[in-house]
This record gives sequence, structure tokens and C-alpha cells, in this order.
Amino acid sequence: MRLAARMTVIAAAIVLPAVLSLTAALSLDRPVRGDLTPKDRARVEKVTAPATDFSRPEAFEAMPAGAATSQKLVNRDSFSHISANQTFEGEDRFKVGNALFRKLWVSSPSSTEASDGLGPLFNARACQSCHLKDGRGRPPAEGETSVSMFLRLSVPPRSKEEHQKLADRELTRIPEPTYGGQLQHFAVQGLKGEGRMAIDYAEEPVTLADGTVVSLRRPSYRVENLAYGPLDPEVMLSPRIAPPMIGLGLIEQIEPADILARADPEDADEDGISGKASMARDPENGAPVLARFGWKATVPTIKSQTAEAFAGDIGISTPLVTDAFGECSIAQQACRDAPSGVQPRLGEVEAPDPILDLVSFYSQNLAVPARRDVADPTVLQGKQLFYGAGCASCHTPKFVTSRKAPDKAQRFQLIWPYSDFLLHDMGEGLADGRPVGDADGREWRTQPLWGIGLTETVNGHTFFLHDGRARNLAEAILWHGGEAEAARDAYAAMAKADRDALHAFLESL
Repeated sequence: MRLAARMTVIAAAIVLPAVLSLTAALSLDRPVRGDLTPKDRARVEKVTAPATDFSRPEAFEAMPAGAATSQKLVNRDSFSHISANQTFEGEDRFKVGNALFRKLWVSSPSSTEASDGLGPLFNARACQSCHLKDGRGRPPAEGETSVSMFLRLSVPPRSKEEHQKLADRELTRIPEPTYGGQLQHFAVQGLKGEGRMAIDYAEEPVTLADGTVVSLRRPSYRVENLAYGPLDPEVMLSPRIAPPMIGLGLIEQIEPADILARADPEDADEDGISGKASMARDPENGAPVLARFGWKATVPTIKSQTAEAFAGDIGISTPLVTDAFGECSIAQQACRDAPSGVQPRLGEVEAPDPILDLVSFYSQNLAVPARRDVADPTVLQGKQLFYGAGCASCHTPKFVTSRKAPDKAQRFQLIWPYSDFLLHDMGEGLADGRPVGDADGREWRTQPLWGIGLTETVNGHTFFLHDGRARNLAEAILWHGGEAEAARDAYAAMAKADRDALHAFLESL
């Protein structure tokens, strides 16, 4: 396909209109956070206003996580450092949480009573196996069984009860009747893994305005070697790579009002961007709250995300997800009957308190690395092009976290995640056709961009998007569609030097 044929030459004069549009959108009637005095509110509005001067860096731009920013040497461990402003007590908790995050769980029964309970079905034996070096997962190489990427499974609701549970947010999706909500590649001894994810890629050339041809690879997914019978004929498959872990605690402490203020589901301001907030039930109290975690923003808190990962990825029960058989469905009776790792003297689940709290604390305090080259003229040019193309309309650069954050390390920090944490229609090219929670089959949460420039340094690859189909930043941008189509076309209309400058800006994040 050829984008140039339907593009206008917009790269030369797009900056000011896009910035004005963004500023106008932020001035509309919107929710107001309740943790600030009028004086603080004025300070926050001033410091989070969109950039208009691209001749030099903004104040504090080199510190994307505020005082929590890590300024350690850039290397493979860049995503594994503790928030720089944590206390000594916090550092002790972080280290214990790190040990539990790396811990290899074993099957039951075992002499290592504090470490058994794996599975019976699982995708990984440790949190670190998916989030290698606390970074980004990748698609499996040819012939490789995937560990840091897996398939979500679900079917359409078929009964009045299922429809009601989805409407009431008791469920975010209806699991596949035999294989559950996630395909498990591995199993403990005596059982079989559920199957193997297989991926086929088709190359699709895209011609940019200057004649450059970029090849995009379009994936298709299937399951091989099914061990427990056929999949439901209406099954919906959706792949996921493990996302990077940095800055999660700061994201959790963005005031909901600041995220809701950017929602515009009916596109009332007619700018073509219609971000939608996602709501979920807090598993600890059942209350409906803003969800901001996960590729489709289905998870409200880091603790609930951690519990779901323990259950779905490793098969370990916690106080929030208490089934010791993990993802075993009612159609997999031998799996449900397998020994569990519950030790009555330790508690009623395989990972009793305080394990879940410690791993959650670790996840909340993985530091965002400091920016590089923020004053470099090419990086500043790329930043201007980022704003001008409209990327900042969804990849919101800045927030100030809550004055009421429980942990002082995350309290009232100016942060630069480059996301609005809302759902957006990303077009048919990225659609998975699988509704989950408040997201339909074309919608995805805007992904934070901080740390994206260190992906290759930390994880040794540059695979991006929810399924790693993009092999570099150019491909990732060109897959954007739907609400992001205008920004994608602006990128495709740029001269090579401008595209390189935009890449330099992203690589500085």
C-alpha cells in the first residue's frame, strides 16, 4: 500500500496548530483533582502545560520520574534499580521483593515448602522469566517455545448471566470453556501443557512520501498440539508480550481526575481523538475504579496485576486470587486434582502474606532511568516534530502525582510517562477483534514511552507493540491507525532527516 498518495504535505507546518489544539482540549470543563490547594493546582497546571518552546529542554525534563529517577550508569540493569528517593526501610523491602520476583517456583509436593505450588499449568516459573531484566518481552524465535509472550483466550458471552457479569464488571471476559483465559505452554510432571502458540508473518511494504519503502510484518496466530481437545469454534485469540516494569508506582499515583480530564469518548472537541477511560472493580473492596494497567487498561492496581500474574502465568494462589489450581478449567479435572502448594501452617494460599505485598512493592519502585541528550539539537527537533505530528495528543508528556500518595517516594512528583492511560481506537491494522473490559476489539491503552530508548540496551531487541510485530520504531509508528492515523500520516510525510530526528527524540526517552 502507498500512504503518500493520500497524504498532504503537513510536516512543514504542523507544530503550532497541534499544540494549540492540545492546549484547547485541556482547557475544556473537566474533572478537578481534590488533593490540591488552589495554589498547588495553579503550579501543576503551569508545569504540565504542553511545550511551546523547542529551542531548549524544559525544566526537569532530564528527570522523567522526578526525585525517583535513577541516575545509575546505563547498562543492562537500567530497569532494575530502586526509586532513587526510597528510604532505607523501603530499600530492604525492595530487595526482598526482588528476591521473590526472581524466585523459581517448583511443583508440589516438594521439600521446599515455601517455594512449591507451581502450576499445575503455567507459562513461567518466575516473574523474572517474563519480565527479563524488568524489561520488555519479545515474540518467540522460530522453533522456540514462548516465555515472555503468550495468548489470551476468550469467547463471546452466550447467556444472560454472562452478559450481566460483564456489564457489572464482575468479569472482564468469558474464558474459553476448556483452556481458560490464557494458553499455558507448560505443565508439571504428569500433565501436559495446553498447546503451543504458532505465529505466521506476512510482509507488507509501505511507501513513504520520499519514496522510502518500509516493510511491515502482519502476524497471524494459531494454536498447535492442543492437549485437551479442540478450542471453542468462537474462540478469540490475542497475543501479549510482557511490558517493561519501570515507573509503575508513579503511574498508580496519578490522580484519576487528571486521567479522566483527558477522556473525550464522543470527540466533543472534534480533534479526532476520543480517548475513553476504562473502569474495573478493585478486587480488594469490589468498588468500581479507574483501570490504568495492562495493554487494554483492564487492571486497577499493581497489587491486583501482580496477583493475576501469579495466578495466570505461574499458577500460584494469593490472597486476591485464591484458586490453588491456577488456570485449570473445570474441563481439566486431572489438573484441578493435582497437589497444591498450600501449607496450612503458613496460610490458605500458596503465596500468603506478605509475599504479594512485597512483590507489589518491588514492582511499584522500579526506577525510570534519567533521560539522555535532552539538549541535543536533533533531539529537540524530534520533540518538536513529535508534538507537531499530534503524537502528544495521546502520549501525554507530563503529570504531577497525588499529594496523598501513600508512599512519600511517589508523592507530588513531576513525571514524564508520555501516555494518557486511556483507550483509543488504533484502527483495523492493530485490531485483535477481542473485547475485554471496557475495551472493544480495536481499542488499546496508550502505552507509556519512558524507557523506550533503552529497550535494546536492556533486552537486546527492538520489538514493539502488544505483540512485538514491529521490529523498530519506524514500524511501530506506521502500524498506528484509527485515531492515530493523522499522526502516522504526518510521520510518513516527513523527510528522512525529520524521521531520524523523531527517532532520536524517542530513543532519548
